[in-house]
Amino acid sequence: MATATNEGNSGGLNKNLLILHFTVFIWGFTGVLGKLISITAIDLVWYRVLIASSTLFLYFKFNRTAFKTDLKTVIGLFFTGALVGGHWILFFASIKVSTLSVALVCLSSVTLFTAIFEPLINRKKISRLEIAAGILIIAGIILIFKFETRYTKGIIMGLICAACASLFSIINSRQVKKLEAPVIAFYELTGAFVWISAYLLITGGFSKFALPSTTDLGYLFILGTVCTSLAYVAGVSVMREFSAFKVALITNLEPVYGIVMSFLFFGELRLMTLGFWIGALIILSTVFLFPLAQKQVTKFRAKA
Repeated sequence: MATATNEGNSGGLNKNLLILHFTVFIWGFTGVLGKLISITAIDLVWYRVLIASSTLFLYFKFNRTAFKTDLKTVIGLFFTGALVGGHWILFFASIKVSTLSVALVCLSSVTLFTAIFEPLINRKKISRLEIAAGILIIAGIILIFKFETRYTKGIIMGLICAACASLFSIINSRQVKKLEAPVIAFYELTGAFVWISAYLLITGGFSKFALPSTTDLGYLFILGTVCTSLAYVAGVSVMREFSAFKVALITNLEPVYGIVMSFLFFGELRLMTLGFWIGALIILSTVFLFPLAQKQVTKFRAKA
């Protein structure tokens, strides 16, 4: 009976692992779409969260799914939405003031931030193994890209963006224990929309608001539906099984998937350098060997 339960749990974990990898694969498109869309970062994210939250609302109505929750939870999710919106604005702004390479290198530090923040928030001991994994991930992504240190503004934005991503991932890993993933996604994305709208209203941003072209609208629709509402729900749902650090660790495959897609769809063979293969090998090795190393450390501590 215990064996059957373990096999069931193993099957569930494997399914969630596949879902997480598929989600990260989808996220690999966001940087490319961000570069293709011509409007400013804040306008882009405003449209993104509007499309995403509207899509989820229609999903609830079409399926007659209840999504109401208590006021305290709603307020908490709305504030988390501020982190989500800030993360996306800073990511796309980092791309636009520097390069996609710089933004992705800085985003890779989310693993390191999570290795530090998660134990502090959950009142646990900081894991040296997780810190080491975070440093290895950053080293791998630096090897993939020609890291340009002259883009100071882009680097600062990218690092703050990574810190925001780490914080809302940790918050979501706790929220998903009591709420369904689509409900969390809906309130957080709606919160992001409200906060960004308030900022634009206060700063007079709506007076300079850019209407997207037909091409941009197409890209925004893909970004808002597939890469946001669908991927965000999937990314949150797997947190029932995985820690925020494990999710952050696998998320670092995003630039690898992104470059492979650039090669497949745009024929950018120049991106597939020796540095790419070495960096990708370091990232893949860290992602897939980390659970094994963690098990060995646990066994060693149990024997000690």
